[in-house]
Amino acid sequence: MVVTQPQTPELPDVVESSDDGDRPSITEVNGTVAKFEMAYSPNVADRFAFGPPMSQRWPSLLFLGFALFIAALVFVAYHGSSNTSLYRWVVEGDRGRVMGSGPLAFVICFAALGTVIRAALRGVVVTADAVEARYLIAGIPKVKRWRWAQIDRVLISDTEVMFELWNGSYERLPPVRDPKKMGDLLAGIATARGRQVTRLSAGAEH
Repeated sequence: MVVTQPQTPELPDVVESSDDGDRPSITEVNGTVAKFEMAYSPNVADRFAFGPPMSQRWPSLLFLGFALFIAALVFVAYHGSSNTSLYRWVVEGDRGRVMGSGPLAFVICFAALGTVIRAALRGVVVTADAVEARYLIAGIPKVKRWRWAQIDRVLISDTEVMFELWNGSYERLPPVRDPKKMGDLLAGIATARGRQVTRLSAGAEH
């Protein structure tokens, strides 16, 4: 049986209540689409990594491309003809500079590579025992980890996933490159472990 009600595709923010009693649940406020989920129990050694979306990676990739362009210019200047303006600007100009073009290009490339690696550290890692969320806050990696015993309910939309924890708090997972695949995986593991799964949909289903 499928019960449907219209709602937005994004997971809603947690509703604050001034009442000291029970807070209204996300399901009650926004409505859900209930489905039967296929249970899935991964092996202990299984590890599923979901990287950040391209929208979070392209700035670092653009910086890396710029760094490689600078390095290529320096290489051509030092190994090309001495009659070009590039040779005079780079090679001859290095004689009066504190840092030469070669070392400077290396520093820029090293910094760009570090930026690409740091940006790729974001995402979600799912194992048989826990879910690990990796954030990048002010350039500093931060990791949050929840064991399945701490998770009471998994709320899933087409683009986001949120956990309702045993203490009544909510945790939203960071965006990933393939949110639907991650949501289906989490729903399968949660079902196998007897956890409640709530799916939020953009429109009614039949």
